[in-house]
Amino acid sequence: MQATPRIRAGHWSDKGPVAALIAEALDTQPVGAWLVPEPSQRRRILADVLAIWIEHAMFFGDIYLTDDRTAAAVGFHRYRPIPLPANYGIRLPDAAGAHTDRFCLLDQLLAVQQPSEPHYHLAFLAVAPSAHGTGRGTALLEHHRSRVDRIGLPSYATPTEGAGRHYTRYGYTPRRIISLPDGPTIHPMRRNPYPAGTHGPSTPEMTAHRRCPGGSSEQPNHQPGTDGALPR
Repeated sequence: MQATPRIRAGHWSDKGPVAALIAEALDTQPVGAWLVPEPSQRRRILADVLAIWIEHAMFFGDIYLTDDRTAAAVGFHRYRPIPLPANYGIRLPDAAGAHTDRFCLLDQLLAVQQPSEPHYHLAFLAVAPSAHGTGRGTALLEHHRSRVDRIGLPSYATPTEGAGRHYTRYGYTPRRIISLPDGPTIHPMRRNPYPAGTHGPSTPEMTAHRRCPGGSSEQPNHQPGTDGALPR
């Protein structure tokens, strides 16, 4: 049996490889196809946009990955509101091009259900297709569970359709489904800092409005979270 590689904290030099890993995983997912319909452009655009948020996580969250870079988890410390990435209004259109509006719409729909209480947001969890079935996704979820339980905060994640069963094993419970216009569904989930199967109070939800490039309003308490490879 193949041993699961050691999990380590991400470094600045991991930004590109982690963005490419998550983009590869999303490339075949319905959410990835909805964001960038053209298959020939999809992986490059996804990686460019993801790089913005992975860089942001290095300042306002954390990244953990296997030492062979075949699986990674990216999260944000939402103990208080955090700003958008630096120069986001310029960088997003540069990265997404003609698809900017879809990334903005995804931001807006996700922001509606972003918890208002202090929490940890597990934004992306991806395993390379070549490493599926090797236990890497399970190892990352177990590592994540041990960390959030130590700090005693709830955790929030946004798996796409079909991925939630992996999170259920670690105590996550479903929230209201998000339906993308003429596209797939995203299934937010919340986990209390209690043993799996124990249910805490419901998470407050807030109505939020984000300013996409060229828009007029902004809620600085959210980031894209289509949950990467969607475990995994």
